[in-house]
Amino acid sequence: MSRTAVILLAAGSGSRMNGAVADKVLAPLAGRPVFAHSAAAFLQSQVADLYVVVYRDQRQMMELSAYAPTPSVLVKGGRERQDSVANALAALPPDIAHVFIHDCARPLVRADQLVGLHKIVRREGAVVLAHRVTDTIKQHHDDARLRTLDRARLWAMETPQVFSRALIERAYARVAEKKLRITDDAQAVEQLGHPVALLENAHPNPKLTTPADLAYVEFLLQTSVPAQEFND
Repeated sequence: MSRTAVILLAAGSGSRMNGAVADKVLAPLAGRPVFAHSAAAFLQSQVADLYVVVYRDQRQMMELSAYAPTPSVLVKGGRERQDSVANALAALPPDIAHVFIHDCARPLVRADQLVGLHKIVRREGAVVLAHRVTDTIKQHHDDARLRTLDRARLWAMETPQVFSRALIERAYARVAEKKLRITDDAQAVEQLGHPVALLENAHPNPKLTTPADLAYVEFLLQTSVPAQEFND
């Protein structure tokens, strides 16, 4: 029987926090560490058979292990985000068929969304949680001319991003072969020309990046309406 793994990325440096917190994924948020919010959503969804927690250093590993879902494998991260994902993929046992990749600096992911993503990936092979862009976006050219992009076709990527294990491993092999730098996992899959489905997120799912984000996300956690009951 094929199984599903979740890669929980927690190894980022958090440099743009400017020292406001020692570690943004362990910072207290609405009564528990940031990391614990993502872990709780995945546990509630019951989509995962295995968790791979990607840590930065030994001290962080010890703290994360107290909140890691079970069963978990702890894997040391790499220099860049893509290196951390590659390390986690290499640690997967052979019977894993689908892989969630989630940045734990996004603590507002919901269990019902995870169930929806799991259903789609089994049909499409690749799916990303995303939201529509509502701002007017312009492309700036070297000659100072502007080009307005059609925002009806623009989406902002979030995590989790979910893939068949064979597809994401092949995509990361291509990234390594071509020595590419990528900013998300869907970009790796794009290199193969494989389509990626989108699950529209109607709820805020911001990434904790700057000190101001902590207060904003805490406000969202305190005011959010609980997700509806769902069935897999």
